Formats: sequence, structure tokens, C-alpha cells
Amino acid sequence: MIFPPEFLSLVFAVVVVLYFLASAIKILKEYERGVVFRLGRIIPVKGPGLVIIWPVIDKIVRVSLRTITMDVPSQDIITKDNVTVKVNAVVYFRVMDPIKAVTAIEDFYFGTSQIAQTTLRSVLGQSQLDELLSKRDAINAELQRIIDFQTEPWGVKVTAVEVKNVDLPVEMQRAIARQAEAERERRAKVIHAEGEFQAAQKLSDAAKIIAAQPATLQLRFLQTLTEISSEKNSTVIFPVPIELIKPFIDKSGS
Repeated sequence: MIFPPEFLSLVFAVVVVLYFLASAIKILKEYERGVVFRLGRIIPVKGPGLVIIWPVIDKIVRVSLRTITMDVPSQDIITKDNVTVKVNAVVYFRVMDPIKAVTAIEDFYFGTSQIAQTTLRSVLGQSQLDELLSKRDAINAELQRIIDFQTEPWGVKVTAVEVKNVDLPVEMQRAIARQAEAERERRAKVIHAEGEFQAAQKLSDAAKIIAAQPATLQLRFLQTLTEISSEKNSTVIFPVPIELIKPFIDKSGS
């Protein structure tokens, strides 16, 4: 079957128009922006919504403005007190300037990842192990400040950096466990000593009151008898003041 030249020309024209429309019409989502290069030069950012460009002449690069969550791989770090640990982190960042994110760096995601890894090793390498374990918030803030400063020329804003896991060697875990146990024993001894000191103070105060009022000693004897009798014991121990039998002891001694 042979088609006439007019029909082939019409089909060709329809194909060209469809190709032109498919290449010219772009739809960008609400969180996307289009960086358009027209003959190699930047024109104002497009989007969101329906965007029409010139095929062949224009080239569009889609950039997402959503916050990106990036895992920083585990890094071998030697702390300031010469302890080897493995530390990983997570970085939250987003593109604030699409044009800089496309033109200032080849791949802003890869660049941010490399900056985060090197900064993690540098900052944590200047910290001691105790600071790494106890001052996590201050370290996170310092990491966020340094990484954000270095990525700002790329139009990237780092909103947060969080250190996730700190893996210690087995020997160091045992040493920390021994240190924690010793600290608990020290606190227990201090609390016990404070209790003994307070009890001694109370006994001293009670002795002063009894010395000033001897009748209180007899009341204590009676209270002791009451407590013993309430227990239904078969043996009752009756405390006798030394002053009552002292004359007999002196007489027998003479």
C-alpha cells in the first residue's frame, strides 16, 4: 500500500508537533523548582505548576525544596584522649537557592555528604570521650554550625545534625562499667557516712536533753518495757540504772 506524499507530510508534521509539545510542556510539583538554561545561560526559576520551555534551546533541571534526610556513614574516630570509636550521624538539610544548588556545585547532595563526614571526624577528634558521651547537644550544635557555613555558598541550608550511635571497643565498655560501679560504691559510702554523722548528731542532742532532765531516762525505760511486752516474748529484759546498784558494787569492793 502506497501513501501519497501529502499524507506522509501530514503524519510527519503531527509527529513534530507532538514531540514539540511533549518537550515544551513541563509540570512541576509544589515542592519543585525548575532551573532553566537557555542557550547555556540561566533564566529566572520556573514553577511550580505548568511550565513551557523551548525544545532544543532550553534545558530544565528539576530541584526539590523538601528537607532531605541523609545518613552519614560510620566513621572511625580517635578522640582527644586517644580512644578509637565508631560514630555515625544524620544530617537534615534543604535547598534554599535552586540556582546556586545547580551552578555552584556539581552534586550538592554528594558534596554535603562529604563535608558532613570530614566535619564529623574533625570535631569529634577534638573532643574527649566523656564529652562525646555527655555533651551530645553541644557537639550537635557545633557540627550543624560548621557544616551549614560550608554549604551556604551552594544555596543549601543545614537545619540539624544529630550524632546517632557511638560504638566503643569492648575493653573501653568494661572500663566504663568498672568506673560506673566504683562511682556508685563511692556514693553509697558517702551516703552511709552522712547517715552516721546525722545519727551521731541526733544522739548527741538526745544525750544533752537526758542529762538536763534525768526523768526522761526513766520514761525511756518504761517505753522499752512496753515495746518488749507487745511482742509477746517469754523473756523480759528489764534495764536497771547503774546508779541503783552502784552503792552495792562500791560496798562489795571495799
